[in-house]
Amino acid sequence: MNTFHLRIVTMDGKVFDDQASQIFLRTIDGDVAIRAGHINYCSGIGMGQAHVTLADGHERYAACIGGMVSMLNGECQVAATTWEWKEEIDEERAKKAKERAEERLNQKNLSDREQRIAEAKLRRALVRLHVTNEE
Repeated sequence: MNTFHLRIVTMDGKVFDDQASQIFLRTIDGDVAIRAGHINYCSGIGMGQAHVTLADGHERYAACIGGMVSMLNGECQVAATTWEWKEEIDEERAKKAKERAEERLNQKNLSDREQRIAEAKLRRALVRLHVTNEE
């Protein structure tokens, strides 16, 4: 299995720095899978599930929200606003965040800004919950 160097960082520090055979994540242009030999590429990261296939074939899942991804000369860099590995996600906290966002969205007379914020919080909670249910 061909591999490439993958580095994932957040504002809190390095999350991953090793060889991988694939990274799959949602960009602002749609879902992308990057493998060894991928052409040079750069895009903003959207909000969704990501998964990394390690050099040994095992997969790790994560919630990935915002940032940038680039593949340059065979090395992939991910600078994520939020990157939470499946095992780091507090499922109960995500469920409560989902409930709070839904309650907020059911309120009447929300401003456009309040509506967008509540929708974004709901999407983030749903992404986290989706990742916690991955095998």
